[in-house]
Amino acid sequence: MAASRIDTNRLGEMDVFVRVVELCGFSPAARALRLSPSAVSKLIARLEARLGTRLFNRSTRKLALTAEGNIFYERCVRILADVDSAEREAAAGAVPRGRLRVNCNTAFSQWMLTPIVPEFLARYPEIMLDLVVSDVVVDLLQEHADVAIRVGPLANSSLIARKLGESKAIVVASPTYLQRAGTPQTPADLANHNLLGFGFSRLIEGWPFLDENGQVVRIAPQGNALASDGDTMRRLALAGVGIARTARFHMEEDLAAGRLVPLLEDYSPGEAEPIHAVYVGQGGVLPARVRAFLDFLAEKVRVR
Repeated sequence: MAASRIDTNRLGEMDVFVRVVELCGFSPAARALRLSPSAVSKLIARLEARLGTRLFNRSTRKLALTAEGNIFYERCVRILADVDSAEREAAAGAVPRGRLRVNCNTAFSQWMLTPIVPEFLARYPEIMLDLVVSDVVVDLLQEHADVAIRVGPLANSSLIARKLGESKAIVVASPTYLQRAGTPQTPADLANHNLLGFGFSRLIEGWPFLDENGQVVRIAPQGNALASDGDTMRRLALAGVGIARTARFHMEEDLAAGRLVPLLEDYSPGEAEPIHAVYVGQGGVLPARVRAFLDFLAEKVRVR
Protein backbone atom coordinates (compact mmCIF):
# COMPACT_ATOMS: atom_id res chain seq x y z
CA MET A 1 0.00 0.00 0.00
CA ALA A 2 2.81 2.41 0.90
CA ALA A 3 4.31 2.14 -2.58
CA SER A 4 1.00 3.03 -4.22
CA ARG A 5 0.61 6.34 -2.40
CA ILE A 6 1.84 9.53 -4.05
CA ASP A 7 5.10 10.61 -2.48
CA THR A 8 4.77 14.36 -2.07
CA ASN A 9 8.52 14.55 -1.40
CA ARG A 10 9.08 13.69 -5.04
CA LEU A 11 7.31 16.86 -6.17
CA GLY A 12 9.46 18.84 -3.74
CA GLU A 13 12.60 17.22 -5.12
CA MET A 14 11.47 18.01 -8.66
CA ASP A 15 10.89 21.62 -7.71
CA VAL A 16 14.36 21.94 -6.18
CA PHE A 17 15.93 20.25 -9.20
CA VAL A 18 14.16 22.62 -11.61
CA ARG A 19 15.26 25.64 -9.54
CA VAL A 20 18.89 24.47 -9.63
CA VAL A 21 18.72 24.16 -13.42
CA GLU A 22 16.95 27.45 -14.04
CA LEU A 23 19.03 29.45 -11.57
CA CYS A 24 22.27 27.83 -12.69
CA GLY A 25 23.57 26.57 -9.38
CA PHE A 26 22.97 25.19 -5.93
CA SER A 27 23.61 28.48 -4.09
CA PRO A 28 21.14 30.67 -6.04
CA ALA A 29 18.53 27.91 -5.83
CA ALA A 30 19.12 27.66 -2.09
CA ARG A 31 18.61 31.41 -1.67
CA ALA A 32 15.38 31.31 -3.68
CA LEU A 33 14.06 28.37 -1.66
CA ARG A 34 15.40 29.67 1.66
CA LEU A 35 17.48 26.54 2.17
CA SER A 36 21.16 26.06 2.80
CA PRO A 37 23.37 25.14 -0.19
CA SER A 38 24.34 21.92 1.59
CA ALA A 39 20.67 20.95 1.94
CA VAL A 40 20.10 21.50 -1.78
CA SER A 41 23.24 19.53 -2.64
CA LYS A 42 22.18 16.61 -0.42
CA LEU A 43 18.69 16.61 -1.93
CA ILE A 44 20.07 16.44 -5.47
CA ALA A 45 22.48 13.67 -4.44
CA ARG A 46 19.60 11.73 -2.89
CA LEU A 47 17.53 12.22 -6.05
CA GLU A 48 20.38 10.94 -8.25
CA ALA A 49 20.86 7.94 -5.96
CA ARG A 50 17.19 7.03 -6.19
CA LEU A 51 17.12 7.43 -9.96
CA GLY A 52 20.39 5.56 -10.35
CA THR A 53 21.82 8.13 -12.72
CA ARG A 54 23.78 11.34 -12.69
CA LEU A 55 21.79 14.47 -13.49
CA PHE A 56 24.60 17.04 -13.48
CA ASN A 57 28.19 17.15 -14.63
CA ARG A 58 29.92 19.15 -11.92
CA SER A 59 33.12 21.18 -11.99
CA THR A 60 34.47 23.93 -9.76
CA ARG A 61 33.14 26.61 -12.11
CA LYS A 62 30.26 25.06 -14.01
CA LEU A 63 27.17 22.96 -13.47
CA ALA A 64 25.79 21.32 -16.62
CA LEU A 65 22.97 18.85 -17.21
CA THR A 66 23.76 15.38 -18.42
CA ALA A 67 21.66 13.93 -21.25
CA GLU A 68 19.58 12.07 -18.64
CA GLY A 69 19.34 15.22 -16.58
CA ASN A 70 18.05 17.20 -19.55
CA ILE A 71 15.30 14.65 -20.23
CA PHE A 72 14.36 14.57 -16.54
CA TYR A 73 14.27 18.39 -16.43
CA GLU A 74 11.82 18.61 -19.33
CA ARG A 75 9.53 16.02 -17.71
CA CYS A 76 9.71 17.76 -14.33
CA VAL A 77 8.72 21.10 -15.84
CA ARG A 78 5.65 19.52 -17.44
CA ILE A 79 4.69 17.63 -14.28
CA LEU A 80 4.99 20.70 -12.05
CA ALA A 81 3.01 22.77 -14.55
CA ASP A 82 0.28 20.12 -14.61
CA VAL A 83 0.12 20.05 -10.81
CA ASP A 84 -0.08 23.86 -10.68
CA SER A 85 -2.82 23.87 -13.32
CA ALA A 86 -4.78 21.18 -11.47
CA GLU A 87 -4.63 23.15 -8.23
CA ARG A 88 -5.73 26.35 -9.96
CA GLU A 89 -8.68 24.61 -11.63
CA ALA A 90 -9.72 23.03 -8.34
CA ALA A 91 -9.53 26.38 -6.53
CA ALA A 92 -11.46 28.15 -9.28
CA GLY A 93 -14.27 25.62 -9.06
CA ALA A 94 -14.33 25.27 -5.29
CA VAL A 95 -17.48 26.03 -3.32
CA PRO A 96 -17.01 29.30 -1.38
CA ARG A 97 -16.74 28.31 2.25
CA GLY A 98 -14.94 29.12 5.48
CA ARG A 99 -14.28 32.25 7.52
CA LEU A 100 -14.19 35.52 5.56
CA ARG A 101 -12.73 38.44 7.54
CA VAL A 102 -13.67 41.85 6.15
CA ASN A 103 -12.46 45.19 7.50
CA CYS A 104 -14.76 48.11 6.70
CA ASN A 105 -15.17 51.74 7.74
CA THR A 106 -18.21 52.68 9.80
CA ALA A 107 -20.18 54.67 7.24
CA PHE A 108 -19.78 52.18 4.42
CA SER A 109 -20.67 49.33 6.74
CA GLN A 110 -23.83 51.01 8.00
CA TRP A 111 -25.19 52.36 4.75
CA MET A 112 -23.80 50.07 2.05
CA LEU A 113 -22.54 46.74 3.35
CA THR A 114 -24.72 45.69 6.27
CA PRO A 115 -28.00 45.97 4.29
CA ILE A 116 -26.76 43.44 1.71
CA VAL A 117 -25.11 40.99 4.14
CA PRO A 118 -28.27 38.82 4.47
CA GLU A 119 -28.40 38.26 0.72
CA PHE A 120 -24.69 37.42 0.59
CA LEU A 121 -24.94 34.85 3.39
CA ALA A 122 -28.07 33.34 1.86
CA ARG A 123 -26.27 32.95 -1.45
CA TYR A 124 -23.16 31.46 0.19
CA PRO A 125 -24.37 29.54 3.25
CA GLU A 126 -20.98 27.89 3.85
CA ILE A 127 -19.23 31.24 4.42
CA MET A 128 -18.92 32.65 7.94
CA LEU A 129 -18.57 36.44 7.67
CA ASP A 130 -16.34 38.12 10.26
CA LEU A 131 -17.04 41.84 9.81
CA VAL A 132 -14.66 44.23 11.63
CA VAL A 133 -15.91 47.82 11.56
CA SER A 134 -13.29 50.53 12.08
CA ASP A 135 -12.11 53.69 10.34
CA VAL A 136 -8.52 52.80 11.21
CA VAL A 137 -6.51 51.68 8.17
CA VAL A 138 -5.33 48.21 9.13
CA ASP A 139 -2.54 45.99 7.89
CA LEU A 140 -4.41 43.12 6.21
CA LEU A 141 -1.69 40.57 6.90
CA GLN A 142 -1.28 41.58 10.53
CA GLU A 143 -5.05 41.60 11.14
CA HIS A 144 -5.59 38.39 9.13
CA ALA A 145 -8.16 40.23 7.02
CA ASP A 146 -9.16 38.88 3.61
CA VAL A 147 -10.66 42.11 2.26
CA ALA A 148 -10.77 45.74 3.39
CA ILE A 149 -12.91 48.62 2.13
CA ARG A 150 -10.86 51.78 1.62
CA VAL A 151 -12.32 55.23 0.95
CA GLY A 152 -10.04 57.85 -0.58
CA PRO A 153 -6.79 57.70 -2.54
CA LEU A 154 -4.85 54.50 -2.00
CA ALA A 155 -1.33 54.58 -0.63
CA ASN A 156 1.29 52.73 -2.64
CA SER A 157 1.31 49.12 -1.49
CA SER A 158 1.38 45.55 -2.73
CA LEU A 159 -2.38 45.24 -2.21
CA ILE A 160 -4.66 44.59 -5.17
CA ALA A 161 -7.62 46.96 -5.47
CA ARG A 162 -11.04 46.59 -7.07
CA LYS A 163 -12.93 49.85 -7.50
CA LEU A 164 -16.52 49.88 -6.26
CA GLY A 165 -17.37 53.46 -7.12
CA GLU A 166 -16.85 57.02 -5.95
CA SER A 167 -18.20 59.02 -3.05
CA LYS A 168 -18.78 62.75 -3.24
CA ALA A 169 -18.31 64.72 -0.05
CA ILE A 170 -20.64 67.42 1.19
CA VAL A 171 -20.36 70.24 3.74
CA VAL A 172 -23.31 70.27 6.13
CA ALA A 173 -24.61 71.70 9.39
CA SER A 174 -27.79 71.37 11.40
CA PRO A 175 -30.46 74.10 11.40
CA THR A 176 -29.81 74.51 15.14
CA TYR A 177 -26.13 75.32 14.55
CA LEU A 178 -26.91 77.71 11.69
CA GLN A 179 -29.48 79.57 13.77
CA ARG A 180 -26.86 80.02 16.49
CA ALA A 181 -23.75 80.74 14.42
CA GLY A 182 -25.11 81.99 11.11
CA THR A 183 -24.88 80.52 7.62
CA PRO A 184 -21.55 80.89 5.77
CA GLN A 185 -21.99 82.43 2.32
CA THR A 186 -18.42 81.93 1.04
CA PRO A 187 -15.55 79.62 2.01
CA ALA A 188 -13.83 82.61 3.64
CA ASP A 189 -16.70 82.81 6.12
CA LEU A 190 -15.69 79.42 7.53
CA ALA A 191 -12.94 81.16 9.48
CA ASN A 192 -15.67 82.26 11.88
CA HIS A 193 -17.18 78.80 12.34
CA ASN A 194 -16.54 75.61 14.27
CA LEU A 195 -15.26 73.11 11.67
CA LEU A 196 -15.29 69.48 12.72
CA GLY A 197 -12.36 67.29 11.70
CA PHE A 198 -11.35 63.66 11.76
CA GLY A 199 -8.97 62.36 14.40
CA PHE A 200 -7.10 60.09 12.01
CA SER A 201 -4.64 61.05 9.29
CA ARG A 202 -6.00 61.63 5.81
CA LEU A 203 -4.16 61.44 2.50
CA ILE A 204 -5.87 64.68 1.45
CA GLU A 205 -5.56 67.53 3.94
CA GLY A 206 -8.17 70.30 4.06
CA TRP A 207 -11.60 70.88 2.60
CA PRO A 208 -11.48 71.79 -1.12
CA PHE A 209 -13.38 74.80 -2.49
CA LEU A 210 -13.30 76.84 -5.69
CA ASP A 211 -12.05 80.42 -5.40
CA GLU A 212 -13.19 83.36 -7.54
CA ASN A 213 -10.74 82.27 -10.29
CA GLY A 214 -12.05 78.72 -10.38
CA GLN A 215 -8.94 77.37 -8.67
CA VAL A 216 -9.15 74.79 -5.90
CA VAL A 217 -8.14 76.04 -2.48
CA ARG A 218 -8.12 73.98 0.71
CA ILE A 219 -9.22 75.02 4.15
CA ALA A 220 -7.96 73.03 7.13
CA PRO A 221 -10.81 72.41 9.59
CA GLN A 222 -10.33 74.12 12.94
CA GLY A 223 -12.79 73.25 15.67
CA ASN A 224 -13.31 71.95 19.17
CA ALA A 225 -14.20 68.34 18.29
CA LEU A 226 -12.69 65.49 16.30
CA ALA A 227 -14.41 62.31 15.13
CA SER A 228 -12.87 58.88 14.69
CA ASP A 229 -15.32 57.83 11.95
CA GLY A 230 -17.94 59.09 9.54
CA ASP A 231 -20.95 58.10 11.63
CA THR A 232 -19.62 59.94 14.68
CA MET A 233 -19.04 62.97 12.46
CA ARG A 234 -22.64 62.76 11.27
CA ARG A 235 -23.95 62.60 14.84
CA LEU A 236 -21.86 65.59 15.90
CA ALA A 237 -23.30 67.58 13.01
CA LEU A 238 -26.85 66.50 13.87
CA ALA A 239 -26.26 67.58 17.48
CA GLY A 240 -25.37 71.09 16.30
CA VAL A 241 -21.72 70.96 17.41
CA GLY A 242 -20.37 72.46 14.20
CA ILE A 243 -19.97 72.22 10.43
CA ALA A 244 -18.91 68.85 9.00
CA ARG A 245 -17.66 67.55 5.69
CA THR A 246 -18.09 63.86 4.95
CA ALA A 247 -19.40 61.39 2.38
CA ARG A 248 -22.80 62.32 0.97
CA PHE A 249 -24.14 58.77 0.63
CA HIS A 250 -24.76 58.39 4.36
CA MET A 251 -26.20 61.90 4.74
CA GLU A 252 -28.98 61.55 2.15
CA GLU A 253 -31.78 60.72 4.62
CA ASP A 254 -30.79 63.59 6.92
CA LEU A 255 -30.66 66.03 4.01
CA ALA A 256 -34.07 64.90 2.71
CA ALA A 257 -35.60 65.24 6.18
CA GLY A 258 -34.06 68.66 6.77
CA ARG A 259 -32.04 67.48 9.76
CA LEU A 260 -28.90 68.68 7.96
CA VAL A 261 -28.49 71.55 5.51
CA PRO A 262 -25.98 71.52 2.61
CA LEU A 263 -23.58 74.45 2.56
CA LEU A 264 -21.43 76.23 -0.05
CA GLU A 265 -22.48 73.91 -2.87
CA ASP A 266 -21.73 76.59 -5.49
CA TYR A 267 -18.10 76.49 -4.35
CA SER A 268 -17.76 72.71 -4.49
CA PRO A 269 -15.13 71.50 -6.99
CA GLY A 270 -17.07 68.24 -7.38
CA GLU A 271 -14.21 66.12 -6.11
CA ALA A 272 -15.08 62.50 -5.41
CA GLU A 273 -13.17 59.98 -3.36
CA PRO A 274 -12.75 56.52 -4.86
CA ILE A 275 -13.98 53.52 -2.90
CA HIS A 276 -12.02 50.28 -3.31
CA ALA A 277 -12.10 46.76 -2.01
CA VAL A 278 -8.46 45.81 -1.42
CA TYR A 279 -6.97 42.41 -0.79
CA VAL A 280 -3.63 40.63 -0.63
CA GLY A 281 -2.61 38.75 -3.75
CA GLN A 282 -0.06 38.44 -6.48
CA GLY A 283 -2.44 38.05 -9.40
CA GLY A 284 -3.02 34.32 -8.88
CA VAL A 285 -6.23 32.48 -8.17
CA LEU A 286 -8.07 33.86 -5.16
CA PRO A 287 -9.70 31.69 -2.50
CA ALA A 288 -13.27 31.02 -3.59
CA ARG A 289 -14.73 32.82 -0.57
CA VAL A 290 -12.78 36.01 -1.35
CA ARG A 291 -13.60 35.91 -5.05
CA ALA A 292 -17.30 35.39 -4.27
CA PHE A 293 -17.36 38.39 -1.92
CA LEU A 294 -15.57 40.71 -4.37
CA ASP A 295 -17.90 39.70 -7.20
CA PHE A 296 -20.93 40.21 -4.94
CA LEU A 297 -19.76 43.72 -3.99
CA ALA A 298 -19.20 44.62 -7.63
CA GLU A 299 -22.71 43.39 -8.41
CA LYS A 300 -24.57 45.05 -5.52
CA VAL A 301 -22.67 48.16 -4.51
CA ARG A 302 -23.17 51.24 -6.65
CA VAL A 303 -21.60 54.32 -5.13
CA ARG A 304 -21.78 57.50 -7.17
